[in-house]
Amino acid sequence: MPPVQNYQRRDLPGRGIALTIVAILILGVQDALAKFLVQDYSPFQIVMMRYWAFAAFALVLVARQAPLRQALRTRVPLWHLLRGLLLVGDIWLFALAVKTVPLGELQSISMIYPLLVTLFAIPFLGEKVGIFRLSAVSIGFVGALVIVRPGGLAIDWGVGFAVLSAVFYALYIVITRKVSATDSTATNLVFPAIIGLVLTTAVGVWHWQPMDLRGVLLVGIVMITTCLGHGAMTLALSFAPASTVQPFNYFALPWAITLSVIVFNSLIDPISMVGAAIIVAAGLAVMSRERLKARASRNDAAASLPGKE
Repeated sequence: MPPVQNYQRRDLPGRGIALTIVAILILGVQDALAKFLVQDYSPFQIVMMRYWAFAAFALVLVARQAPLRQALRTRVPLWHLLRGLLLVGDIWLFALAVKTVPLGELQSISMIYPLLVTLFAIPFLGEKVGIFRLSAVSIGFVGALVIVRPGGLAIDWGVGFAVLSAVFYALYIVITRKVSATDSTATNLVFPAIIGLVLTTAVGVWHWQPMDLRGVLLVGIVMITTCLGHGAMTLALSFAPASTVQPFNYFALPWAITLSVIVFNSLIDPISMVGAAIIVAAGLAVMSRERLKARASRNDAAASLPGKE
């Protein structure tokens, strides 16, 4: 699930980066626990219970900052409905994928989403993408192909779900950028929380299976880590802008590989590791390019102010 930005930000980038890493560590443990749970219980049941925790966290956070009725005011309700559906679809697909795909490979495939954001921003946001970023995107997709090459990760429904999960999340990010131009952070948070809560519960109850004590304990930890992880990320974004902490989200990849080895005794093969490194390098290149362009735009705007020559 996506991090959310708090209203007031203090410029303490060191704390922001540290909290981002803490959030990634917590959410990585959550993914490992989810992999255990979906072996015995329906992914739709687990996602439903995880969404209960996320919705409670989101609604409490928004209610502390502004009345909920105020956060529900929007001029683009259909875009918010689409955002909510995309986020639920992303989490469902990820839960289905984690059942069969090792954590390291799954996280590697998921890392293509920043590259997909670059592509989807062209039709949805009208952004112009130059040859540099298009080349980086192409190289990133080559990295993904290296992972699913013949003799590498077996291509099955799980891999397909992982790719679709990245597609859905990238679309969610792009549309969130679009509605952020007209709606507040509170509005952008409360709509996917409510839509996801209703939709995952409406589907999840039909997949309910009685849980033993181990299952209850594990899903309880998943719900707690959901709140802790997103709380840490929210706090991180109150100390540093997203552009500062975003590159550190790639720490999720080595952490997923480490958990896969320690918990599941599953080691990503060296060639797939090269593919993962290609994806990360391409994503970082795109981020670096976007930061340079944003900095240049700010400098141009400053230079055009009255009194500037």
